[in-house]
Amino acid sequence: MQIGKTIRLCRNKKGWTQAELSKRTGITVPHLSMLENDQRDPSMDSMKALANAFDLPLNVLIFLASEPEDLIGLSEELKEKLSRAALSLLGLPSSGNLF
Repeated sequence: MQIGKTIRLCRNKKGWTQAELSKRTGITVPHLSMLENDQRDPSMDSMKALANAFDLPLNVLIFLASEPEDLIGLSEELKEKLSRAALSLLGLPSSGNLF
C-alpha cells in the first residue's frame, strides 16, 4: 500500500496544505506528515476522516493506495474501470490506468 503517496496526491489535488487537511480531519499536522512519509500507518478512524475530507468513499481511497500485488485476482478490465472511476472522482484525467 502506498497510503502516504495517496494522501499527498489527494491533498495536493485539493490545493490544501497539511494544516488545512488537519483542520478538516482532526489529525495533527505532525501525524499527517508522518502518514504522508510512510512513517506511520493510519488507523481506520484516520482513514475514514481522510476519505470524508477528500469526499471519497473509503474503499476508493484504499484502492488508490493499492499496489499491483494488492490487486491479484482482479481482471485487467476491472482494474482499468476502477482506475478510471477513482481518477475521475479526484478530478484527474482518467485516460490512464493506475496499475
